[in-house]
Amino acid sequence: MTVPLPPPNRIYLLRHAEAAWAEPGQRDFDRPLNEKGFGDAEIIADKAADKGYRPDLLISSTALRCRDTADAIYRAIGLTLEVRYVDALYNATVDTYLEIIDAQDEAAVMLVGHNPTMEQALEALIGHEAMVSALPGGFPTAGLAVVDYDASAAVWRLTDFVVV
Repeated sequence: MTVPLPPPNRIYLLRHAEAAWAEPGQRDFDRPLNEKGFGDAEIIADKAADKGYRPDLLISSTALRCRDTADAIYRAIGLTLEVRYVDALYNATVDTYLEIIDAQDEAAVMLVGHNPTMEQALEALIGHEAMVSALPGGFPTAGLAVVDYDASAAVWRLTDFVVV
């Protein structure tokens, strides 16, 4: 596993908001957000915008629940945000998440994806102890990790964790 080096200098990791249970015959990929999830996605998007968290690029899994969450971020941050939907983020390994981040040239990149991979990506960036200390209960739905590169120490640090 290779941990990315800048750019980007800031990484936003956003776990999709709470999804509905699958209907009979419905694929997991096609599960939308439930009512709580839609509300939480709007809240976390507004909180991110209020804090001035504005990625240059948003990369989202193509799963419906991630697209729904990404849509809320897009609405809150504005029409200038570039959004890309990437099939490879669905059922991906942590290496895939990190490779996608590492391939970007933008200063600030947001990934909207799934657990447990989102939690594993955060752990790979900031280390096990820092992750457990910051998130003793794990990475919640609609949780937003803000991770900055500390060039003086050559490490990634969790700057903020925004929850609903």
